Amino acid sequence: MKHFGNFVALIILAVNALFTGLLLFTAYSPHIQPVAHPVQSCLGLTFPIFLLINGCFLVFWLIIQRYRSALLPLMGFLLCYSQIRTYLPINFRTDNPPEGSFKLLSYNIMGFDGATRKDGKNPILTYLKESGADILCLQEYATGGSSHHLSQKDVNLELKAYPYHRIHTVGRGKGHTNRIACYSKFPILSARILNYPSEYNGSVIYEVKIGGDTLTLINNHLESNKLTKADKVVYEDMLKSPEKEKVKSGVRLLIRKLAEASAIRAPQADTIAHEIAASRHPYIIVCGDFNDTPISYAHHTISRQLNDAFTQSGRGLGISYNQNKFYFRIDNILTSRNLRTHNCTVDRSIKDSDHYPIWCYISGMKDEE
Repeated sequence: MKHFGNFVALIILAVNALFTGLLLFTAYSPHIQPVAHPVQSCLGLTFPIFLLINGCFLVFWLIIQRYRSALLPLMGFLLCYSQIRTYLPINFRTDNPPEGSFKLLSYNIMGFDGATRKDGKNPILTYLKESGADILCLQEYATGGSSHHLSQKDVNLELKAYPYHRIHTVGRGKGHTNRIACYSKFPILSARILNYPSEYNGSVIYEVKIGGDTLTLINNHLESNKLTKADKVVYEDMLKSPEKEKVKSGVRLLIRKLAEASAIRAPQADTIAHEIAASRHPYIIVCGDFNDTPISYAHHTISRQLNDAFTQSGRGLGISYNQNKFYFRIDNILTSRNLRTHNCTVDRSIKDSDHYPIWCYISGMKDEE
């Protein structure tokens, strides 16, 4: 009986080894070039699944007191510690932002969710006005001319505390346009659209004067995954009723679309990384809607010389997309390593866009006002 128990334990250990290998493969999948290997580059999406499975193996070995076997999943955790911390940071301390720090907020506002409300107020615009942020980086910015939609005049009136703003149309597609906006209490010295191909998405780089220093700020809305409402229904049906054929066809559809978008995002991320490396200013902030998870080629490439504000001063998963059960953090604030971030927060208090805003306080500039 003892020999049989050892045999079963050996089989379980072999299965554990397989899943530990898969955990490491998904953890290091951001090193895979999506243009050459689009499907494999999406494996980072499954990282939390294999992280959970290996956690279960670790608990199992500890319960049955096979401590040497527990070293296997533990070694897997140690070898991908930085990825775990990026995906699920745990920062218990809440900092009081030091004097002279400024607050930056990034938010995909989904066109202000279309129309104003019956009381004449738009909740997203009210949120921005009352946010206390010094710099607002907005994606999917849209105003309209009808009485039912916010006009640019309405926005300027509500955001009059921000004397400097730049609004750019990005993407090269015809028909529906997409705009990116930056509202700032600090002077915006220059602004230009980054040159990379996209039908709808884009990035804008600004030079912002803060005290006696100049900040390089890049506001991004990287390639969307182009999932239609029908695709999202397929995904939700898979979760509600995971039948074999339904899951099989649904997974194929989703992987194909995600892989196509990942391959388009890769050169966009490369372009942003080049701008970061070429910046003539020592202080750099990159923010916006990356449309990709923290375990992805896009995030890895852009953050190579930067710190992730949420990893440094946030806590938890920081899920920033709030619809269709896509539980991922796809909105980011990244800063150069000579800056410090405080209390980075994905703010779940407002649900009027399909994204939650992300904000943090930033300090470290020598001549901050």
